[in-house]
Amino acid sequence: MTTTRIQPVISRPGENALFIVLGLKQGAEVVDSVIDFSANFSALTRSLSNRYPDAQFNATLGFGSDAWDRLFPEETKPKELETFQEIKGPKYTAVSTPGDLFFHIRADRQALCFELASIIQEQLQDVTTPIDEVHGFRYFDGRSIIGFVDGTENPEHEIAAEYALVGDEDPEFKGGSYAFIQKYMHDMDKWRGLSDEDQEKVIGRKKFNDVELGDDVKPKTAHNVVSKAHDEDGNEIKIMRANMPFSYPSRNEYGTFFIGYARKFSVTRQMLQHMFQGDAEGNLDSLLDFSTAKTGTLFFVPTVDFLDDLGDE
Repeated sequence: MTTTRIQPVISRPGENALFIVLGLKQGAEVVDSVIDFSANFSALTRSLSNRYPDAQFNATLGFGSDAWDRLFPEETKPKELETFQEIKGPKYTAVSTPGDLFFHIRADRQALCFELASIIQEQLQDVTTPIDEVHGFRYFDGRSIIGFVDGTENPEHEIAAEYALVGDEDPEFKGGSYAFIQKYMHDMDKWRGLSDEDQEKVIGRKKFNDVELGDDVKPKTAHNVVSKAHDEDGNEIKIMRANMPFSYPSRNEYGTFFIGYARKFSVTRQMLQHMFQGDAEGNLDSLLDFSTAKTGTLFFVPTVDFLDDLGDE
């Protein structure tokens, strides 16, 4: 019995992360070059992992909908891979931005993130254009830049794969994952103007110890209330987040790079719809009063086996 080799989508966020979004250039040589690179991607990451086994290094590669159609025109397509359509609410919008290739690089040593990124640039610079690059870092106690512990709502590691990886509903792509990314910028002057108690009501948790607020004091607009997804029976469905803070303090720029790996993108989309358009009771996510989504792109992260097999074609 063979074991499906998955990309490390359920790994811990890490001490450092590098998020890179590239676009594909035009030209006949682009497809062959990107496929050749993708087929060798697991070998690149394996080499760095073996050289530095204690650095918790890993990386994932994902493809946008348009890139999938162009790179794999003869292949079937993951059922929920599409170009993300913006979600416009009464106050705020989850914007849609372009992206063909996505790299999520994690390591406890920043030098390893740089090393793989430099190899990617060297090998793909002639066939891709840079769209976005974000350098994330682990803040104190795994907190977001706004001071609250991030990732609290993630499923336990033992069951994370059940929520993050495609299952039998799409057997050809079993073990893959839908990666949705957004770059949020925070109005820190406005946020710092709130008392800790008011900040806690926005998030729905205590700031110091991460304990969830009681229902008697937690507003229905709290982030951890509104940003949930449920199945048709009302049971909560989770995704696997690997969010990271980023910042340029001299420019007064503070942000969170949101990344959610999901078995079905429809789950992530439901969360976004609740946040931006309102939940069943019409409540909007009050965190959006302080946080603006600047990007929004969907990718599919196939299995390592899928990538390696590209070298046989």
